Formats: sequence, C-alpha cells, structure tokens
Amino acid sequence: MDIPAISMSVAQSGLAQAVQLRVLSMAKDQSTQQGQQMVQMMQQSVQPNLGGNLDIRG
Repeated sequence: MDIPAISMSVAQSGLAQAVQLRVLSMAKDQSTQQGQQMVQMMQQSVQPNLGGNLDIRG
C-alpha cells in the first residue's frame, strides 16, 4: 500500500471539493444580487395610474 500517494489523493480530493463549494457559493451570491436588482427595476417601472381609466366611448 502506498500511504503517501493515498494521502495526496485524499488531500487533493478535499481541496477540489472546497473549491467547488466556494465557486457554488459565489454563483449563488451573484444570482441573489441579480434577483434583487431585477426586483428593484420592476418596482421602479410600476406606473400606478396606468390603466386606471378606460374610455369605451366610440
């Protein structure tokens, strides 16, 4: 059994998993920020008087 090789493999696997989790966390944070920006844009685009009156006289 090659203990040093197994140890290196386990360490590399742990590092790869840590990097993947960090990238996933960054993507989640970016998605959250984009969602908040979209909500703000939608709130700013609301025109409460639009469509309040309808002229049906021809």
